[in-house]
Amino acid sequence: MRVEIWSDIACPWCYVGKARFEEALEAFPHREQVEVVHRSFELDPGRAKGDIQPVTKMLAKKYGMSEAQAQAGEENLGAQAAAAGLEYRTRGRDHGNTFDMHRLLHLAKAEGKQDELIQIFYKANFAEERSVFSEGEERLVELAVSAGLDADAVRKVLADPTAYADDVRADEREAAELGANGVPFFVLDRKYGVSGAQPAEVFTQALTQAWGARPPLQLIEDGGAEACGPDGCAVPQK
Repeated sequence: MRVEIWSDIACPWCYVGKARFEEALEAFPHREQVEVVHRSFELDPGRAKGDIQPVTKMLAKKYGMSEAQAQAGEENLGAQAAAAGLEYRTRGRDHGNTFDMHRLLHLAKAEGKQDELIQIFYKANFAEERSVFSEGEERLVELAVSAGLDADAVRKVLADPTAYADDVRADEREAAELGANGVPFFVLDRKYGVSGAQPAEVFTQALTQAWGARPPLQLIEDGGAEACGPDGCAVPQK
């Protein structure tokens, strides 16, 4: 069974939702038969690469609230993150364009290290003092290398704005086609969708339901064609 997760590194509920989903997945009896794929979704795709500002200022402007209200929201998110076993800096974080990080996540996917990198990006953005936005590309190189990627390969992608760009845009188009207008958005076997950072029990229910709905394997008889089994191989008759 495949679970696809549309998310953005700048999305705190994606950070929390991933932890809640993984709690459910860890206890799922068929865990080893579940493939998890992370898909790209930018919350702020129109933001210029160099346009970086404090999270509270961004939230206040975007939602028409005071910075005090935005800070209160950050405090609530910190409590939610702590309940999920996550570190979360409620003050001093900044916000910027995440397109390059999404491109690197596609590089990581090709190398089989996507889950490692997205978790490192989340932790760097939400829990660490150093910024993933204002310190330049070498900060992203450092983080990607810590996930097991080759530094030169990472720099090559960052130096070429077209590298994996089509993959990011394809993910975003597909999200729109599936009706996702926010993240996190979980799709199980292209049959069931779960929107938002739901409690672990909801993810458990979704996994169980999706697993139970998988159609049984249909065998097509071919007239007794030769095959090999535990007792050996069929001997050709002619």
